[in-house]
Amino acid sequence: MAESSPPNTPAHCTADFCLIPLGTPTASVSQEVTDVVRLIQRSGLSYSTHSAGTTLEGSWDDVMRVIGQAHQLLHENGVVRIQSDIRVGSRTDKTQTFAEKAEKVQQLLKEEERS
Repeated sequence: MAESSPPNTPAHCTADFCLIPLGTPTASVSQEVTDVVRLIQRSGLSYSTHSAGTTLEGSWDDVMRVIGQAHQLLHENGVVRIQSDIRVGSRTDKTQTFAEKAEKVQQLLKEEERS
């Protein structure tokens, strides 16, 4: 009996992630965040930063590659240990960007205010 090939990864996903550098000399991680955002900008993926992380959008493989590259970049910059929180979603019934999701919520709030 022949083994079947593993499934492909999703064509599109949205990932919200937060890299947590451990053991840095100070409590501030603004330089590490800046370095990671610069990497993301060069990736060409859609992204949005917020106070507790970054939202990335693209193919599953591209998004996961950039998150891995962010880990490696910080390691190369002297951060010995990094923990990451990652929440990732994908869907096949329609295409919707993270900006469109946020806009939909704002639209519903405005409609409620008018009622």
